[in-house]
Amino acid sequence: MRLVRFGGAMSLDGFIAGPKGEYDWIVMDPEIDFAGIMSQFDTFLIGRKTFDAMKGMGNAGKSSKGITNIVFSRTLKPSDYPKVRIEADAERVVRELKAKPGKDIAIFGGGELFRSLLAVGLVDRVEMSLIPVLLGGGIPLLPPPAGRAVLKLRSQRLYPKTGTIGLEYDIVRA
Repeated sequence: MRLVRFGGAMSLDGFIAGPKGEYDWIVMDPEIDFAGIMSQFDTFLIGRKTFDAMKGMGNAGKSSKGITNIVFSRTLKPSDYPKVRIEADAERVVRELKAKPGKDIAIFGGGELFRSLLAVGLVDRVEMSLIPVLLGGGIPLLPPPAGRAVLKLRSQRLYPKTGTIGLEYDIVRA
C-alpha cells in the first residue's frame, strides 16, 4: 500500500512558515537530494491556503510531468481552475489513492490538511528538516486543536554545512 508522507521544513520553534506565510528562512542544504526525494512521489496533496500561496508565486497548482496535484478545498470552485484537480473530501480521496497502485503520496501543504488527515489515521510518516532558526511566531506544523500522535524514529541526519537536521518518523498506530 502507498504511504502518505508529510514533510517539509520546520523552524526550531515549530513553525512551517512565518507569520505572513514567508519561507525566506528555509536554507537549502546542498547535500539534500531534492530530486531523489521528489522521485518517490506521484501525487501531491495541497491544502487551500498553500494553493493560494502557490498562485501568488505564479504556480497555480498545475501538475508537472509524472506528478498529480490535488488541491483540497470546500470553497474553491473547480470551474474557476479547469487545469487543477480540486476536491472537497480529503478523507475519501486519500483512502481511494492509498488503495491504488503507485508511488507514495506527499502532503505538500499545509498544516491544516496534515492535521485533518492525521486525525483520521491517513498519515503514515512525518519527514521534517529542522532548520536552525527561531521565528517567534507563524504557521505551526500542527495547528490546534489536534490530537496526540505517537511517532517512532526511522532515521536522522545532520547536515553540518547548514546545521539542518533531517528527521523521519513513522506514525505509531494503536
